[in-house]
Amino acid sequence: MVESIIKLTATSDVISAVDDQLSQRFIALDPSGYFLIRVDASAGELVVEHFFNDIDERGRAIDPATGEVLACRGGARTPATVYRGQTAKQLGIQLTEGKGEHPLSRLDHALYMGRELQRAEECLVSGRSYVQD
Repeated sequence: MVESIIKLTATSDVISAVDDQLSQRFIALDPSGYFLIRVDASAGELVVEHFFNDIDERGRAIDPATGEVLACRGGARTPATVYRGQTAKQLGIQLTEGKGEHPLSRLDHALYMGRELQRAEECLVSGRSYVQD
């Protein structure tokens, strides 16, 4: 019995290796857009900015207005919507429930957002800095 428990215990190195390997897979972009997540520590809130994008024939995110490929970092685009909340759960509900269209159209994107919002919440509570993965 003890042996099976030991085999099931994952170390941080094993977890990191699995996550690193999974991060190398192909990811289809969400045609509903992308999100930038940040922590506003002075307001005690998580902030999620939603941006629209189109996807070109090569699977890259492009600006719907210009057709230019969107850079992974930087840029001066205006978000379509800004969501604010004190918890990951509160923001998750804003993104997925209620009337109207929801800004997530892919399950893998929704799962990613849940993981990132939970990480951001942990940083807000602990006072650590948050960098979106």
